[in-house]
Amino acid sequence: MSETQSELLPTGHRRIHKMEMHGITKRFPGVLANDKVDFDVSSGEVHALLGENGAGKSTLMKILYGLYSQNEGDIWLNDEKVSIHSPGDAMRLGIGMIHQHFMLVDSLTVAENVALGLESSRGFLTDLDVVSERILELGEIYGLQVEPDAYIWQLSVGQQQRVEIIKALYRGAALLILDEPTAVLTPQEVDEFFVTMRQMVSDGHALIFISHKLHEVIDICDRVTVLRDGRVEGSRSTKDATKGILAEMMVGRELGLEKDKPDVALGDVQLQVENLKALSNRETPALRGVDFEVYSGEILGLAGVSGNGQRELAEVITGLRPATDGKVFLKGQDVSQASPGQIMESGMAYIPEERMRDGMIKEFSVAENLILREHHQQPFSQSGFLNLKTVSTNADTLIESYNVKTPSQETPVKSLSGGNIQKLVLARELSRQPDVLIASQPTRGLDIGATEYVHERLLEQREAGRATLLISEDLDEIMALADRIIVIFEGSIMGEVPRAEATAEKLGLLMAGIAEGEQH
Repeated sequence: MSETQSELLPTGHRRIHKMEMHGITKRFPGVLANDKVDFDVSSGEVHALLGENGAGKSTLMKILYGLYSQNEGDIWLNDEKVSIHSPGDAMRLGIGMIHQHFMLVDSLTVAENVALGLESSRGFLTDLDVVSERILELGEIYGLQVEPDAYIWQLSVGQQQRVEIIKALYRGAALLILDEPTAVLTPQEVDEFFVTMRQMVSDGHALIFISHKLHEVIDICDRVTVLRDGRVEGSRSTKDATKGILAEMMVGRELGLEKDKPDVALGDVQLQVENLKALSNRETPALRGVDFEVYSGEILGLAGVSGNGQRELAEVITGLRPATDGKVFLKGQDVSQASPGQIMESGMAYIPEERMRDGMIKEFSVAENLILREHHQQPFSQSGFLNLKTVSTNADTLIESYNVKTPSQETPVKSLSGGNIQKLVLARELSRQPDVLIASQPTRGLDIGATEYVHERLLEQREAGRATLLISEDLDEIMALADRIIVIFEGSIMGEVPRAEATAEKLGLLMAGIAEGEQH
C-alpha cells in the first residue's frame, strides 16, 4: 500500500503514529533501574518524563535509543514490535535523541556536522552543497535558521542546539527524545525553542521531553509520566497538574517550592571586586573589568549563559586563578595576591562548580573529605598526626546535621550520589561559619529534593548575616534566592537588577548581551 500524505511528515519521512514501551525492566549489578515500566507517546504530542536523579528516566530513554538493551519488556512502533540494539537501529526506525551535552565537532561547519557519518553519492567526497540546501529547507520549515557554512565554535549555545535538532530531522527523526533541552538556553532562546517544538508537534512529530523545570513541563507538554525508584508513580494530563502535585509525585512528600525569605538587615560590604580581569585556559580574555560588591545578609545572584566568565570569576575570587588586573577585597583586606588557603582562613567558603574535581577527593573517605580544609590544624591534627577520634566525631556530627546518606563515614566519596556529595561539600564549608560564601552552580545535576535542601541551607546563611555570591545558570534558582541580580556576558557585567524588578525577559536580554538602555 502506498503511503498517504497523512503518514508522511513535512520532512518526507514516515511518521510514528504511536510508540509504546511495555513492561520495560532493566537490571544493573545491585540495581533495578527500570521495573516493569510502561510508557507511550503519540504523533502530535509532547509527553514529559519526570523523576529525581536515579529514578530511571535516562535508563528508559537509553533503551529506546538503543544505548542499552532491556532485560524484559517490548517496544512497539505503529503496532509492530521492534528490536533496537543500537542508535543506528533507532535512527533507521525514525527515533532521534537530542542530548543535554551536544554531540558536535567544534572545528567543523554546520553542514559538515550534519553530514558526518552519512553515505555520500560522491564516494569519499561529501555532498555538502546538497546537505546545505536541505539544512536551509529544514530551517525554514521549523524556524531553525542557521548558516550551513558557519563553524560550530562560532555559534551561540542556542544555535548549536538548532544544529542538533536539524541533524536528527535530516536523518528522518519522527520521534525526538529531548534531554534537558532548555538547561543552557536564555529565556528568549527557550521561547524560540518552544515555538519550534509546537511547530514539530503540529506537523505530526512525537516528542519526549525530559526536564526538571516543572513550569516548562506544564507549559509545553500534553501529558506527564513520573518515575520514582524505577517504577511509574503515575501519569496525567498537564491540564490536571500543578508544580506542587508533580513535585510530590517525584519525591513522595510535599515540597516547599515557594521560598520564604524574611527581611534581613544588610551589613557592611564583605566582598568587593574592582576592575577584575583574567584570562581563560586558552589565554583569551575571560573577565573584562568586573566590578561588584556583596553585603552581609544578602545573596547576590550572578546570572549568565554558560561560558561567559563565571568559572574564571569564581576561581579568581578564591585564589585558584591569577588576575591579570584588578583587585579582590575580603572584609576590606586586599586578597588579590593571597593563596587559596590564606583566603579560606580569612573567612571565605567555596562551593565549586565541579564538586568531584574541585570539591572532593573521590578516593578519600567521607570523614577525610570533611576535614580537607583543616586537617593540618588543631583539633584534627597535633604534632603532624591526625586525631582520629576527633575526626570521627566531626564526621558523625556533620553527617547527622546535613542528613548525608552514606553507609558509613569510612565510605569512599565516589560511592555516594551527587546530592549526598553536595551535602558533604556544604557541611564542610558551612560548618566553618564563613563571612563570605561563593556558591558556584550549587544545584547543577541535583534532583528536586536535593535542590530544595541546598536552597534551604543557602537561605540559612543569609539569615545568619553572611554574604553569599550565588553563581548559577538556572534563572529560576537566581530569581528564587537572590536579593540583587547582576548579569555577566562575555566577561563583562551587563547590568544590575533588584530582585523586585527582575523578570525573565529583562534578565534574558542582558544574558544575550543587550544592555538595559538598548532594550525596547
